[in-house]
Amino acid sequence: MGLLNLFEVASMPILQVLIISMLGAFMATDYLKLLPPDARKYMNKIVFMAFTPSLVFASLAKTVNFQEIISWWFMPVNIGLTFLFGASFGWIVVKILKPEPYIRNLILAVCSSGNLGNILLIIIPAICKENGSPFGDANVCSTVGLSYVSYSMAVGAFYIWTYTFHLIRSAGVKYKASLEAEDPKKQPNNDLEADSKSLLLTGAEQADTPTQIEDVRHEQTIELKTQWGQVFGILHQLGEELMSPPVVAALLGFVFGAVAWLRGILIGESAPLRVIFDSITLLGDGTIPCITLILGGNLTLGLHKAKLSLSLIVAVIIVKYVILPMIGIGVVLGAARLGFVPSDPLFRFVLMIQFTLPPAMNIGTMTQLYDVAQEECSVLFLWTYLAAAVALTGWSTVFMWILT
Repeated sequence: MGLLNLFEVASMPILQVLIISMLGAFMATDYLKLLPPDARKYMNKIVFMAFTPSLVFASLAKTVNFQEIISWWFMPVNIGLTFLFGASFGWIVVKILKPEPYIRNLILAVCSSGNLGNILLIIIPAICKENGSPFGDANVCSTVGLSYVSYSMAVGAFYIWTYTFHLIRSAGVKYKASLEAEDPKKQPNNDLEADSKSLLLTGAEQADTPTQIEDVRHEQTIELKTQWGQVFGILHQLGEELMSPPVVAALLGFVFGAVAWLRGILIGESAPLRVIFDSITLLGDGTIPCITLILGGNLTLGLHKAKLSLSLIVAVIIVKYVILPMIGIGVVLGAARLGFVPSDPLFRFVLMIQFTLPPAMNIGTMTQLYDVAQEECSVLFLWTYLAAAVALTGWSTVFMWILT
């Protein structure tokens, strides 16, 4: 495959994202008023509750079976490493450049979470169908590649809707708390608070020794209850994140894909409940267009209100498209040498390109759900997706040269 053909193949999905984003931005302008903030917010909830779970479930249940889940065990590890290294270098960027507190978790999320869904769904089949593809017969390559991509998307959804979801949710909670703290009406009266502390200190000085001992015991009891309360709070929050609709859909997709008789109930021409699966698939098809339109709509505000420095944008691009791809080459070649991955070069290509993807578009959904850093997210997406057109092309060439 020539460099020009490869450039066209790798750039096509990125250009599609940018074109639909521009349409969303135009629809959100005062001229059309088709995507005002409230409309984007409600559309995001629909994407979160219906479209994304449908896409994840349909992709997994249809293309992944039990044997493949076992033989492809390294892919979840590989995706976990993309999150680990991305978050680590994102943390370094945050420590060095010190962005606004409510943006810090967004930087970690953008650096660690790759678009493991629609980008790969377009790139892999397109590369397979190109003349001179290094991955063999076009039909076989496309079928197998779709299985790899669907598995990647489902596993990625689990990571995104647990770790990344936790980051954005925490950022939203902290951001709202900071806004409440800045509101004078909600702040405690400092003078009254100081007087109260003074009275407490005076009373403590006059108290006798038994009373002091009882007070210490009471404080220790309260502290112990507080610690247990924090533990249960963390477990409750983790449970909520694990029970989010996309994660539940991913788990169900694994079950229906792995268990043959369950798969036969929903999937296939003779399946008795195939109309349900077709309906789920139809819902899932709306995920990518809706997310991309919302992303474009948020961009209209982001260009004016986003508090992002040029150095921060450049640092994120360097992490995503320079550091992580080089780490990915080392990880995949090392795993291949140890015998952890199948010999199929297409499988190894998918593993490598997972380190090179632009940010997961679901991050935009999360920022909209929790009303935090929406504008900054849109601006980061604009520049990272523009850079991805060049980065994906260049690194795809390098990966195929290494593997073939």
